[in-house]
Amino acid sequence: MDISLTTPALLFPAVTFLLVAYTNRFLALGSRIRQLHDRYLENPNDVLLSQIKSLRHRVVLIRNMQFFGVGGLFLCVFCMFLLFAGNELGGKITFAISLIMLLVSLAISLREILLSVEALNLELSSMEQSKHSGKEKLHVKQ
Repeated sequence: MDISLTTPALLFPAVTFLLVAYTNRFLALGSRIRQLHDRYLENPNDVLLSQIKSLRHRVVLIRNMQFFGVGGLFLCVFCMFLLFAGNELGGKITFAISLIMLLVSLAISLREILLSVEALNLELSSMEQSKHSGKEKLHVKQ
């Protein structure tokens, strides 16, 4: 298989958008952590503690997503340098490794999304429990 300078360059727009999405997730998570931290200091409870633990794990996942995404982009650029220098075999190997790093980044992203859904379900179940508790209190008062 022949590989040219344009082959790795095709990944640039996709990887750029991917890294922006990862950064947005990281910023949103940071904001959520600060909110939960303040809420936990005011009223410590197990639900908030569970959410905080989940967020800690998700921050590590996002860091790893970014690491592999940036590493994949770095190797893409390095691959282009090797191809420009005439080292086609080195370019192919480097490009293959960059693709693997991007796949790892996407796999970690998928795991983080699943954890995000679990956290949202935890929040919803907490809301449902407090709603049911409120109804029970109304029935007891009547």
